[in-house]
Amino acid sequence: MTEISAALVKELRDKTGSGIMDCKQALKENNGDVEKSLDFLRKKGLATAQKRSGRDAKEGVVQSYIHMGGKIGVLVEVNCETDFVAKNEDFQEFAKNVAMHIAAAAPMGLDPAEIPAEVVARERDIYRERALEQGKPANIVDKIVDGQIEKFYKDSCLMSQAYIRDPKLTINDLLNEVIAKIGENIKVRRFARFQLGGE
Repeated sequence: MTEISAALVKELRDKTGSGIMDCKQALKENNGDVEKSLDFLRKKGLATAQKRSGRDAKEGVVQSYIHMGGKIGVLVEVNCETDFVAKNEDFQEFAKNVAMHIAAAAPMGLDPAEIPAEVVARERDIYRERALEQGKPANIVDKIVDGQIEKFYKDSCLMSQAYIRDPKLTINDLLNEVIAKIGENIKVRRFARFQLGGE
């Protein structure tokens, strides 16, 4: 059995923000391997997040972010279960980071259900025409178009976008990490993004 040093526990704690006992447990389970322990904690966090997802989240904050010079503004509502957590520093920071991300990445909606049907239909037509112009066989054009639409959703929906400050994570991954850390159900409920001179 590998002896788990305090320095290792501190390193893992600094990287994840998880509790001392959780870090110790993860390192023990993974023979002191920090990278494997990171994955272990992330999976554990995901399991925690899934368990909590059914719980009511009616508290929270409406966070604003105004981009330099007042050219872009964002309002985002992020909910949690208790007023106590709404005042938590990690929760507040998550809400701020999401607002900043929305300003930079300009998502069209939270998830595919929020993307207008006419926008998706227009994208489908463009991908279909492009595939046919490239001489792709008619029987695989639909598969190509479906693949392109999946990618379109991934790039256009807030929850599946790569987080601008750490592209290895999606906004949904970031949310699950905060849920695991705080121990409450948290939801990004809605947002509005305003751009000067935009529609």
